[in-house]
Amino acid sequence: MAEALGLDFGTTNTVLSLAASADETQSLAFTSPAGTTDSMRTALSFLKDPQLGARALKVEAGQAAIRAFIDNPGECRFLQSIKTFAASPLFQGTIVHGRRFQYEDLMEVFLNRLKTYAGDGWPGGMRRVVAGRPVHFAGANADPALAVERYNAALARLDFPEIHYVYEPVAAAFYFARTLKTDATVLVADFGGGTTDYSLIRFEKSAGRLSARPLGHSGVGIAGDQFDARIIEHLVAPEIGRGSLFKSFDKLLDVPSNYYINFSRWNQLSVFKTSKEYADLKSLVRQAVEPDKLELFIDLIENDEGYPLYQAVSATKMALSSAEEAEFRFAPLGAAGHKMVRRADFERWIAGDLAEMETALDSLFASTGTTAADVDRVFLTGGTSFVPAVRRIFSERFDGSRIESGGELVSIAHGLALIGERDDIGEWTV
Repeated sequence: MAEALGLDFGTTNTVLSLAASADETQSLAFTSPAGTTDSMRTALSFLKDPQLGARALKVEAGQAAIRAFIDNPGECRFLQSIKTFAASPLFQGTIVHGRRFQYEDLMEVFLNRLKTYAGDGWPGGMRRVVAGRPVHFAGANADPALAVERYNAALARLDFPEIHYVYEPVAAAFYFARTLKTDATVLVADFGGGTTDYSLIRFEKSAGRLSARPLGHSGVGIAGDQFDARIIEHLVAPEIGRGSLFKSFDKLLDVPSNYYINFSRWNQLSVFKTSKEYADLKSLVRQAVEPDKLELFIDLIENDEGYPLYQAVSATKMALSSAEEAEFRFAPLGAAGHKMVRRADFERWIAGDLAEMETALDSLFASTGTTAADVDRVFLTGGTSFVPAVRRIFSERFDGSRIESGGELVSIAHGLALIGERDDIGEWTV
């Protein structure tokens, strides 16, 4: 019987895995009102349930949460990408239908829904849980110790005797290393929703047993969500008042840009709706030079259009991975919600982010005293690895025969489970 549960609590998706042997793993399956799947969107929905009491809430997770949100407009509180709050000292909880939830409460609620969805498939008598964590958490002034403290608080409530943490790219490396036939120095680049993480590991096989030696790690709090934010910044924000003015006595002032930073990030949008900033935004309409734009902004928030916008932006970004031009279509913006986007423009918008991702990779080589020539294999994983400009970071440094990709949703969770079965787990935890 497997002793360890691998938990990849991701910004976008969450996967749990068990190791059936030293080199075989299996994902847990979850059956929710939205069907059966082995990965769950990291999202929660909350609906009041008067049948269970005045303060009782009906909670769903993953695709079921999305369905509840779509089916109950205006009544359902929807939260996603909650991982990006983990290391933020500024996040002190959020109010959901009159109840305050701290970060660890949200994580616990989410994992308990997954436990319920797993049913009899949830492992009993597990000795340890091995959770992934990014090398660098997302967000400005991120506090990794705070993130781990919050993770510990949530995971302890699920009664695991042992809780361990492993860098996510290290876990992905173990997943990839199962295919190695010879000794190799492997660079793993994991592109998640909130972070980009790199690990350089030396793998060797002796008498059929895999041994590994970590050489170094690096990362940056930039990945797919940041790319989405750039699309919103350039296509959507100008249509809802970014760069416009409001009157203050005898002066004309810029509408504060922080409103649009909140709007461009899915995880912040659900919290923004209940904030003082949002109340201030609504009060600006009367003084706005272009009030129609701010009214449209407010309509999008009031009608909970954040998730439909997320879908529209993601579809555009995905299309640009295989075409030089793609259509952005978002009906709530009216005529402004139908635009053609060129890949060249998108790459210009994310140029600064790409530069930071390259800098983090350079720092890994510098800190380990290695060069691209020292790397035998490169493993790219995570959805953002499909973005052509991201892949060029590696194709310009490494011969194509050394670059592989795959397991975009499962590699980390399965690698965590494999590490959890090892006797030397202490050498891989952080």
